Amino acid sequence: MTIDDLRAFCLSLPETHEVETWGDAEHAGDVTFRVRGKIYLITGPTGGAASIRTDRAQQADLLAAFPDAVSVAPYVGRFGWVNVRLDSLDPAIVRDIIAGAWRRTAPKAVAAAHDEATGR
Repeated sequence: MTIDDLRAFCLSLPETHEVETWGDAEHAGDVTFRVRGKIYLITGPTGGAASIRTDRAQQADLLAAFPDAVSVAPYVGRFGWVNVRLDSLDPAIVRDIIAGAWRRTAPKAVAAAHDEATGR
């Protein structure tokens, strides 16, 4: 999954917005995708890998199922976040992980409205 594919998918999720953060005059910042200001995905300016919000159970499942593509995210891994090598997993799996992160972060009413609109 390229950075453009990642961006397009994240921005297709309701109320998602992109914020570049933690950069300075010499270094590009990280790209974060947020819903109502809350981060659910962090990646570098060129993609390649992403830190994605999961819960501890999903984190354990992903680590067991995809040990070569998924690892515990530094600093926030204790909260369930994972690092995913975007080119090492089927894009459908990556989209599913991202959708779960969005759903976990979005307000319940927003997630319910999205589920109703998409027939989930």
